[in-house]
Amino acid sequence: MDISIKDLDDLKYAKSLLENPGLAAKITNSLGTPIEKGFDFLPKSWHKIVSSSSQKALEVAANSAILTMKKSAKPDAANTLHKIMVAGSGAAGGFLGLLALPVELPVSTAIMMRSIADIARSESQSISDPQIKIACIEVFALGGPGKDDDAVETGYFAIRSGLAKSVTDAAQHIAGKGLSGKSSPALIKLISQISSRFGIQVSEKMAAQAIPVIGAVGGAVINTLFIDHFQAMARGHFIVLRLEKKYGFDVIKQAYAVL
Repeated sequence: MDISIKDLDDLKYAKSLLENPGLAAKITNSLGTPIEKGFDFLPKSWHKIVSSSSQKALEVAANSAILTMKKSAKPDAANTLHKIMVAGSGAAGGFLGLLALPVELPVSTAIMMRSIADIARSESQSISDPQIKIACIEVFALGGPGKDDDAVETGYFAIRSGLAKSVTDAAQHIAGKGLSGKSSPALIKLISQISSRFGIQVSEKMAAQAIPVIGAVGGAVINTLFIDHFQAMARGHFIVLRLEKKYGFDVIKQAYAVL
């Protein structure tokens, strides 16, 4: 099936977003200081803090920000508003220090989840569709290529392939049973898989905020970069899903690979 010129341009744009430099590079370029220096200032238990905080943040965001979200009539994504809200959360966290992460991260992640859903809706996706709700959560596993991600198969589509079964199972549970009490085992499994990748981004955010000269103002800047990164991932992700719906998964995956 031939892809129209406009849709091919959209796919090129999506790939430029999804395969761009990761969050660490964006923070380093903005602050002018390698975030690796920040790891030296982190407490000894920072791995445990990041792991538990990332898991909790995704669970809160999934249950409160996405699964309860209704379709809105507004077609445009309110990216700027969500950035302002997350910047405020980051500023507060900066004042309170690294120990505020378990409180600040769920708040900022829930806001980002709302922003991701906003972007999904602006790409003609139905937020009432369980598959799209789960796709919103999936965005937090996307982070751009790492040092070893030289091929497309180790990037965007490889991540989706690794999550595919958990994504399907979680969406089927929500479609069949909705939400009742605690999250389903399928959703918990998916969130656990995603949190391991999301935790990498959280670690980079935490390291940047640990640099002594950053402070509360830096916390706002870092959180703005944090949400900007995932807004870009969301835009690319939902452009690809929109085109897959039109042309089919295999056609778009092949076109993506040869761009």
